[in-house]
Amino acid sequence: MHKINIAEKFSKISEYYKPHIAGELNGQMIKLVKANTEFVWHHHDNEDEMFLVVKGRFRMEFREKEFRDADSRERHEWIEQGEFIIVPRGVEHRPVAEQEVWIMLFEPASTLNTGNVVNERTLAELERV
Repeated sequence: MHKINIAEKFSKISEYYKPHIAGELNGQMIKLVKANTEFVWHHHDNEDEMFLVVKGRFRMEFREKEFRDADSRERHEWIEQGEFIIVPRGVEHRPVAEQEVWIMLFEPASTLNTGNVVNERTLAELERV
């Protein structure tokens, strides 16, 4: 049992969209990630995610499928410093940062950063910070 200094941990992260594990509890991971651009559209079939902004701000974009046709509807929500948002499982989303933002994620240990998408940004194993 040791306290964690969040700013000190973020100072050790140099790459964007590369989450690092800062702690674990009850099958959940506390992950720290820096972002500065848009991420990929994705969803998680089995996990909800919580995004807490430690420094800066970002926009969470959502794409919702309409049941009557193949069109999709997009909307977004700005998450400011000191605010958080929970993205329920199954909801297609994409974080977008216009400037550097520090985000703390709370999610099950099984959560893959790119969800249902596998590409060059997918990280199957995360480093600890």
